Amino acid sequence: MTAVTTTPTPTAIASGEPPSVRRRRRLSPGRRLPATRLAGPLLVLAAWAIASAAGQLDPAAIPAPWTVLRTLGRLWTDGTLPTDVLTSLRRAAYGFTIGLVAGVLLALLSGLSRTGEALIDGTVQLNRAIPTLGLIPLFILWLGIGETFKIAIIAIVVYVPVYLNTHAALAGIDSRYVELAEVQGLSRLGFVRQVVIPGALPGFFVGLRLGVTGSWLGLVVLEQINATSGLGYLMFQAQNYGRTDTILVGLLIYGVFGLVSDSAVRLIERRVLSWRRTLSS
Repeated sequence: MTAVTTTPTPTAIASGEPPSVRRRRRLSPGRRLPATRLAGPLLVLAAWAIASAAGQLDPAAIPAPWTVLRTLGRLWTDGTLPTDVLTSLRRAAYGFTIGLVAGVLLALLSGLSRTGEALIDGTVQLNRAIPTLGLIPLFILWLGIGETFKIAIIAIVVYVPVYLNTHAALAGIDSRYVELAEVQGLSRLGFVRQVVIPGALPGFFVGLRLGVTGSWLGLVVLEQINATSGLGYLMFQAQNYGRTDTILVGLLIYGVFGLVSDSAVRLIERRVLSWRRTLSS
């Protein structure tokens, strides 16, 4: 067998680092760049502005960005937008909190007990197979058209991905850690704190990000069904009057909420899981 040798470059020699480290750095994605997630949205915004300025877009169908910003300022000044934003945030917060707590508790009961898994997992899988938005007519009959049914639907949209990813992470914990905990004589609480929680956190954060996004997606639909306030109601009224700029204002705010909330979860994830050495870190 012929040995393969690599001749280090002058730059590599000057760095004084072992060849294995230099090769690993070439294979890795590289250092994280600041605010990279904003590059895509800013590029879309720039293309939108250029196309509008060049007259390539019909203003009645897709108003220019500056038109949308003027409409946003007007709606905020007259007090319409702040009220609708607060209403939407309240609905999303209530539904998200209920869904998060339910998803985590069900995942723990199902993942740490065979009896719990037999009683819970199949039911959740059946619920996952049913389109959540398809439950809206049934929930209206059960709960009416008020706030309760909207919050309930958002909670269902959130708890399913939280449960699935947390349960999968629990099921994926290496059994050798369980055996080691038994040998060390850990109590049930100590086992949960030292083995279960660290092992389940990566999957939990994946489910949390999906749940955050799902709460906003569900809210868009729910606020256009017999609502009297909220961003979805604002967009529905704008549709009736042909106000495309107002619809885009609502979509813009939904998008900002989704991006900010997802970025917040990612930031918390990096802080909590700072002990992990992964490609993203």
